[in-house]
Amino acid sequence: MKIRNNALAGIAIAATAALGLSACGSSASPSGTSSAAGTNGEITVYNAQHESLTQEWVDEFTKETGIKVTLRQGDDTEMSNQIVQEGQASPADIFLTENSPAMAQVENAGLFADVDKDTVAQVPEAFRPSTNKWTGIAARSTVLVYDKTKLTEDKLPKSMLDLAKPEWKGKWAASPSGADFQAIVAALVELKGEAAADEWLKAMKDNAKVYKGNSTAMKAVNAGEVESALIYHYYYYGDQAKTAENSKNVSPYYFKNQDPGAFLSISGGGVLKSSKNADKAQAFLKFITGKKGQEILQKGTSFEYAIASDVPANEKLVPIKDLQAPTVDPAKLNSQKVTDLMTKAGLL
Repeated sequence: MKIRNNALAGIAIAATAALGLSACGSSASPSGTSSAAGTNGEITVYNAQHESLTQEWVDEFTKETGIKVTLRQGDDTEMSNQIVQEGQASPADIFLTENSPAMAQVENAGLFADVDKDTVAQVPEAFRPSTNKWTGIAARSTVLVYDKTKLTEDKLPKSMLDLAKPEWKGKWAASPSGADFQAIVAALVELKGEAAADEWLKAMKDNAKVYKGNSTAMKAVNAGEVESALIYHYYYYGDQAKTAENSKNVSPYYFKNQDPGAFLSISGGGVLKSSKNADKAQAFLKFITGKKGQEILQKGTSFEYAIASDVPANEKLVPIKDLQAPTVDPAKLNSQKVTDLMTKAGLL
């Protein structure tokens, strides 16, 4: 959701020296935890997921097990770069993300341990990589939010690919620098091939209005600045659950039909090979994909999809089976290829 460009590698190195990591200039540690986690039986989580959601998981896990957890907060690419830079010396026991490409980066560097079989068994095959080097922990659906005061659903594109057509010039927005959007592009590459993605991105350069952040893009639609925006579903539902001030004029449109625009992005969790407390780290991953962990997700305010242990999604969301999402192996989503293509297209 907050992915940045390749300059983050330098930031990540600096963060290593400081033994601190944060996308927002601050780190979060649960009450009562120690920064010296690892050697004393505590575990350290490099967290790129919603901070409030992970904190709820940590609080309940510690309550049940007595195992203390330290959180280090950052964004997907910042933290994946950090882990790859640290290698076997990483103090992280677990890595949690919002999108799959950052998980694939760490996996491709050979830094994940296998996920325990009991945890794998809790997560349906559709929501984890074929390799089982990490697992899905939540999901988010691609949507086109549109200004319902200007557009009706019959006027919307039948496919995400239609946004490349001349008639959509200046009529849609996105946040290309974000991890959310780049995961969508990664799925497009996997589903339609690099050449098709390249062509679509070049058209996007001409057609789309660029905003920094999906919330900002949706707010622009709500304010009448642009007619639609390609984002994830939970921005809309999260705003609706609060004041709806940034979404009162907005409706979410689901492409369905296995379209690239129906992509369901998998949030991931994995245990590092270098973990000094691997058993406790595996226990935490099992907890968040277990019934109680998924119920925390289901009832929480992130409005992401619960995907494991037969826990249904929040009742306000469109059921996953009705999304008609395309099948994508999250282990194959390549963040480097995406950033190369987007840089070539002039979007980064």
